[in-house]
Amino acid sequence: MTLEIFKVLQSYETRNYHEMSPRKKPENNRPPGKILVRIRVNGETHEIATEINKTLLEVLREDMNLTGTKHGCELGECGTCAVLVNGKPVLSCLMLGIEAVNTEVTTVEGMTRNGKPHPLQNAFADLGAAQCGYCIPGILLTAKALLDENPHPSRDEIRQALSGNLCRCTGYTKILQAVELAAREG
Repeated sequence: MTLEIFKVLQSYETRNYHEMSPRKKPENNRPPGKILVRIRVNGETHEIATEINKTLLEVLREDMNLTGTKHGCELGECGTCAVLVNGKPVLSCLMLGIEAVNTEVTTVEGMTRNGKPHPLQNAFADLGAAQCGYCIPGILLTAKALLDENPHPSRDEIRQALSGNLCRCTGYTKILQAVELAAREG
């Protein structure tokens, strides 16, 4: 950036970005009131008192203590917060909790059945597909949605399905291999 451009940018009026936030507090500085919502998560119906402006990510983590779903970019760009809503991957940082009423939400905690890991979870563990593990819940759920829809996807179909899930630790090879293994072992 040239010095001239930098000076022009500096001359612009600085904005108070916290005032532009879609979640800014009301003028009386009181937080929004709570409402009672009924949400079906991992096969169980829950009644939760929550603020209307909370994202599904915040409702899951803060109100329901389901911390497997991770905070990532909170801009809908990384896929870390992916959950399944009615069987489809959804970025929970972009969906309000109240929008989950009358839906079926599945988090990574809901992948196990009768205490046994899902075949994807076994494959990821067997192949060492997770390094730090932070992005893995979103990847597992996105891969689950793919295998539910297409039990025998090609490598390209797996790549396409996971293209919205970013991982900074791996080269993705073991992740792709783990999804292929889970598809074979079905």
